[in-house]
Amino acid sequence: MIVETSRFGELNVSEQDIITIPEGMLGFSKIDKYVLVEHTDDSLFLWLQAVKKPSVAFPLLEPQLFELQYKVELCDEDRKILQLEDLKHAKVFAIITIPSDPSKMTANLKAPIVVNVKKRLARQVILHEQDYPIRQAIFADLQRHCATTQQTIFPQSEENTYHIIPISEELAVAAEL
Repeated sequence: MIVETSRFGELNVSEQDIITIPEGMLGFSKIDKYVLVEHTDDSLFLWLQAVKKPSVAFPLLEPQLFELQYKVELCDEDRKILQLEDLKHAKVFAIITIPSDPSKMTANLKAPIVVNVKKRLARQVILHEQDYPIRQAIFADLQRHCATTQQTIFPQSEENTYHIIPISEELAVAAEL
């Protein structure tokens, strides 16, 4: 199917690429179908794009890029909703806020998105038992990461070259590493 987006143009999406968030995201409870999108260059960000709402997309990063010791401990309810028996099948993302001055960008480490890559189910969990900030400054850490990995924080080209990340292939392999 073709999904129209306000940021990425038209995206060709297969049913296997869709992630279901049964309860929706905080503040977006009626939107439950999303896809992961990335730029085709080496920029860091992924985007969680709503399938039926072109203007809704959340920038994401893997928290370990800037918080090496980041760990998510899921409560029983989260595991049940995610149908997640083993954390090796989970992929965790922090939602990023990018203000007009990108050097002031922050990550929400308190309420990450956890994806069960086998079931293509996700949930924004709130880590009550863990003392993580809602707004952690990350720009300097991302610059250090990019200096060692040859990646860029933002896309280097103006071309609108984005594509869907296949959940069943790339994410499942990455989650098991």
